[in-house]
Amino acid sequence: MKNPYLFGYLPFVTICLFSLTFGVYTVGLSVDFFKEIGLYAGMREFLSDLQLRIFLLVMYALLFFMIFSALKLIAETIHETAMLLFSKDEEGKSFSEARGGNVIYFFGSLASAGGIHSIYILAAVFLLTTFVYFVYIVYKMSRFMTMTNTIGLIIFEIIIWSVLISSLIYIVLKLYNGVIASLPF
Repeated sequence: MKNPYLFGYLPFVTICLFSLTFGVYTVGLSVDFFKEIGLYAGMREFLSDLQLRIFLLVMYALLFFMIFSALKLIAETIHETAMLLFSKDEEGKSFSEARGGNVIYFFGSLASAGGIHSIYILAAVFLLTTFVYFVYIVYKMSRFMTMTNTIGLIIFEIIIWSVLISSLIYIVLKLYNGVIASLPF
């Protein structure tokens, strides 16, 4: 007996694990920053070191949980739009085939615990996991599409993600330049 919902919890667990590992790294970074600017001693008057770290961990893990959940929602929307445009699968078999890729993200989130003290390792694990997942999904979907449609799917997803990331970088740089220009130097 094979239950199709056996791994239905994996996206939630994966997002929680990635959020926790990125949150732990950010807590260490924040505590060092608070010590450097002299705010840490004042915060310690209200909370013990452990309470402060747990409070920061909850806040950062929640923030990263929201970010990763939004990324998952955006990624699924982009992928399903691409499948709408390029797939000839009318029964939805490709959708159930793609769900097996959640295990890739799960193992990637477990591997991110090994790089908890380096943002470069955390980012590399996340990006590598995303790349492996993308290759797996394209491989699984290619059975339901022609070669032209598979290439169209890849190009569509790359273009949409490039536009989104470029727009975000542009907005952040415009805001940064606006703030810097408004400061009296």
